[in-house]
Amino acid sequence: MARFSRVQVWSTMEQIGMVPLFYNGDVETSVQIAGALAAGGARVIEFTNRGDRAFEVFREMVVRLEKDHPQVILGVGSVLDPATAGLYINLGANFIVGSVTNPEVAKLCNRRKIAYFPGCATASEVSAAEELGCEIVKVFPGSELGGPSFVKAITAPCPWSKIMPTGGVEASYENIKGWFDAGVVCIGMGSAVVRSDLVKAKDWGAITKLTAQCLAWVRQARGQALYSGVEHVGLYPTATASAQDIAAWYNKLFGFEVAEGNSSIFLSSDGAGRIEVMKSEPDRPCHLAVRVSDFESAVADLEARGVELSEPTIRPNVKSAYLKEPDPAGNTVHILWMP
Repeated sequence: MARFSRVQVWSTMEQIGMVPLFYNGDVETSVQIAGALAAGGARVIEFTNRGDRAFEVFREMVVRLEKDHPQVILGVGSVLDPATAGLYINLGANFIVGSVTNPEVAKLCNRRKIAYFPGCATASEVSAAEELGCEIVKVFPGSELGGPSFVKAITAPCPWSKIMPTGGVEASYENIKGWFDAGVVCIGMGSAVVRSDLVKAKDWGAITKLTAQCLAWVRQARGQALYSGVEHVGLYPTATASAQDIAAWYNKLFGFEVAEGNSSIFLSSDGAGRIEVMKSEPDRPCHLAVRVSDFESAVADLEARGVELSEPTIRPNVKSAYLKEPDPAGNTVHILWMP
């Protein structure tokens, strides 16, 4: 059974903007590849159904990734018929991708509430797939159909169409920007990210760095910042002012709403940003929470630049991690993601 709903799959694909895809017939190699992609910030990964007994590799991957990378949404590609789709759905696939559109696969996925991304090569095929309930359609092979100009020709009269090209998406800013400028909602990247030479050399770190770089190019192409501002500033009590005193001052002077928790008091209003007043640890410097658009990518970005982080706190509606070193003034900093 899928661990993620199709709404979660759709929204994560749109949020992240990239779906790496690969096939390898060895379980350990496949797990290492998926782990390297996840470490680079990938949240949605497609394992393609290409080799003999590929489903056996997929079955092991589902179990291993659920334990080691629970944030990863794993699905399967190159599915052409409902029997194959049903097999992978029963193994835990969170989505199904096809190189063609099969109405029977669409019906099965709808029945099981699984996201289906069929392959389309014409405006009529895109429209037919949308009638079958496909939220995002795959344009394949993207480069052979005309590249970004084909997507632009589709989305210009039909701006509601959500398209993911695969085939011909290159690991360069210019190419990625061209696709997003044309109106794609996300891109599928195979051998450009999971390069055969890196797999052969077992250079998982290089795959991680390449993934993080491509995701950074996606954000740049969209004009989306990874670090999107200060979510809150944390203040601490002193010997002469308790947390309640500080909160009452901001409430009285500015009318900020007070929400008291076990360890801190939050102050907020209609605008962006909050103040957190800690109840303990008096006379400490401030702390700042920097909001991030993608927690996993932010962690990968910081670690790639040599920044050490504390063990992350992961909850359904909040993810955070403190930088081990403070800023030059001694203020503690942590990154924070909230939906």
